[in-house]
Amino acid sequence: MSGVALQRVEGWAVDDGPVTPGMVRVGPTMAIPELLLEHGVNPGALLSQFGLETGTYRDPDNKISFATSCRLLARCAEYTECRHFGLLVGQRASLSSLGPLGFLMLSSPDVRTALETVARHFHLHNSGAAIALVEEDSCASLSFTILQSDIREREQVAAGVMAVEFKLMRKLCGPDWQASEVHFAHRGPPDLAPFVQFFEVLPVFNARANALKFPRRWLDRPLASADPYLHSMMQQRVRVLESQFEEDLVGQLRRLLPSLIAARKATLAVAAQHVRMGARTLGRRLAAEGTTFRALCDEARHVIACRLLADTDMPANQISDCLGYANASAFTHAFHRWSVVGPTEWRVSTRRRERDRLRARARRRAK
Repeated sequence: MSGVALQRVEGWAVDDGPVTPGMVRVGPTMAIPELLLEHGVNPGALLSQFGLETGTYRDPDNKISFATSCRLLARCAEYTECRHFGLLVGQRASLSSLGPLGFLMLSSPDVRTALETVARHFHLHNSGAAIALVEEDSCASLSFTILQSDIREREQVAAGVMAVEFKLMRKLCGPDWQASEVHFAHRGPPDLAPFVQFFEVLPVFNARANALKFPRRWLDRPLASADPYLHSMMQQRVRVLESQFEEDLVGQLRRLLPSLIAARKATLAVAAQHVRMGARTLGRRLAAEGTTFRALCDEARHVIACRLLADTDMPANQISDCLGYANASAFTHAFHRWSVVGPTEWRVSTRRRERDRLRARARRRAK
């Protein structure tokens, strides 16, 4: 295994520089042009709408705007009339499409180390989103969260990433691994059959987060692909990429907070452990940056609340519980402070604007 892997790694190490803020590597989405052709859509014509070429998807280390990637997947679903287009893209991705990060995972000693690795360094692949591993009692979950608040087209990219996560778990654990539950933080499509066929379980839509849930015991499973030499080499490469990635302390916390909020662990002490400093030191560092831990938590809760209100049919009281508020009235008061209007009014107006936007685009396309 080592010889083959090292040869491929050496071939990729020429141009696998760090992803800059708001960018994503195209590796896991390289199947887009091929899938468009299969659905009778000219890939060159569609990609050109976003200033891209089919050649962009020939090198996994090419990087594009994450917002553009999300909009592109949504447009692909529209033009192909395939509501599960993102799922199909994710199904054709491989662990190696993550580049050095994928090889670092594959050479890890066990599943837990591999998943902690992808969670810790995912920003090197996609700086606009985060993956988190959460362990609770006998259950573990691997979640995916979009961090950029300006991205509206989230359904297709979420389906794609969840498919990649599923394939990742099968690669690490073997064919016997099965998800207990698959959650999506958006409304379900009319046809669930493609999702059931791939995930082998009926997905839960309108959930609080995009997440794969599975028995925690799988985390202790040793990897058949473990390779200490390759692992050491990939650790060195990832350290170089991390040293080149420009992210301040506030950026690290913004990436971390969604998973801590979901796990009810969004405290200064827990966050300080994750960024490897004392709680008082973290407080002082944030003050020097002109903010506080509470303000960052407030910001994260606002972003999560808006996503759940826009993308799901989850009642406001359930969203309140997801965010850790004592009751629905406390959540409503906080949302008024963030958005001037209440959560119900915000949801209605947002959906109306989105409906009008889609109708206008359909009219332009019909001309």
